[in-house]
Amino acid sequence: MTSLLEIHDLLVKADQTVILDLTELVVEKDEVLVVVGPNGAGKSTLLQVVAGLKKYSSGSVKFKDAPDLTDLAYRRKISTVYQSPLLLSGTVESNIGQGLKFRGIPEKEIRRRVEYWMEQLHISHLAKRRSGSLSGGEAQRVSLARAFCLETELILMDEPFSALDTPTQLELLRDLREIFSRTNQTCIYVTHDLEEGLAIGDRVAVLFKGHLHQLDSVSHVFSHPNTPEVAAFVGVENIIPGKVEKQLEDLVQVRANGSLFDVVSDLTPGKPVFICLRPEDITLYNIPEEVKPSSARNRLHCRVTQLINQGPLTRVLLEAGFNLTALVTRPSAKEMGLEVGKEVIAVFKSTAIHLIESSTELRN
Repeated sequence: MTSLLEIHDLLVKADQTVILDLTELVVEKDEVLVVVGPNGAGKSTLLQVVAGLKKYSSGSVKFKDAPDLTDLAYRRKISTVYQSPLLLSGTVESNIGQGLKFRGIPEKEIRRRVEYWMEQLHISHLAKRRSGSLSGGEAQRVSLARAFCLETELILMDEPFSALDTPTQLELLRDLREIFSRTNQTCIYVTHDLEEGLAIGDRVAVLFKGHLHQLDSVSHVFSHPNTPEVAAFVGVENIIPGKVEKQLEDLVQVRANGSLFDVVSDLTPGKPVFICLRPEDITLYNIPEEVKPSSARNRLHCRVTQLINQGPLTRVLLEAGFNLTALVTRPSAKEMGLEVGKEVIAVFKSTAIHLIESSTELRN
């Protein structure tokens, strides 16, 4: 892989408050790097720094052969898409071609690119429409076409679909994913919506309070989070503190508040850890019933403390000496007669658990 953008020892402050503190972040050519994290994590600040719009206290941000981010030559290598489309008052086609006119591109080439990208984003029929008459989704398609037609080396997208309704978001994500797969366009895509990021990203950078907790492939971040914060952000609801007690060939036993968990791991005894377990990986059984034979080694006696209806699923909150959450289908919950106070057995595989050392340093 060839790096397009390299960030080293970046420090951004507002007065004396640290907004962003990154040891290293490299963006590879032809990848979509998704930057995720909660509000206030520093995501938009990072994008502003890369765009050359925000000064930083120390460190370096180098874009291939253009280390000066304030230089006009660098600005012409990037394009941006924001949450608000920021369109001019003219027609759709004039908005898309405006940046090309600023760059002095010949009129014939402008027409070719504008027509091509209107077609790719399914807005050719809107070419003569005034920007003020567009819906939110249509306006954002125009904004995307304007960015892509510049044919820059890097596109920066800052929460581009967060103001749109869910069906429009999903439709635009589907189209954008297809465009990325064909163009190999390098993009830094900022969002607080993990599912949105997972849908189009090659790698994911997870930020919390200005620090990079994890940078890895989409699948690895989802299945092997580095820190409890990342685990919670990617949907691991059961994060239980414990300690490795014993090694058993390819397994270890972890004790948490009196319960023992068998886990596939090579951590040594004595290590303090967080036990990470997704609610969808837990199967519930009624206590009078014999638990069906399976490869699942872990079985916990639990008491139901709350049932939360979530459409086709029921979220079951449990007490087992610690809080535990499971997900079951509504028919299963009804068949089991689940109710508050009922005692059940929670069953899950040793491979379903991911361990995080509680003393793990942030890797950035």
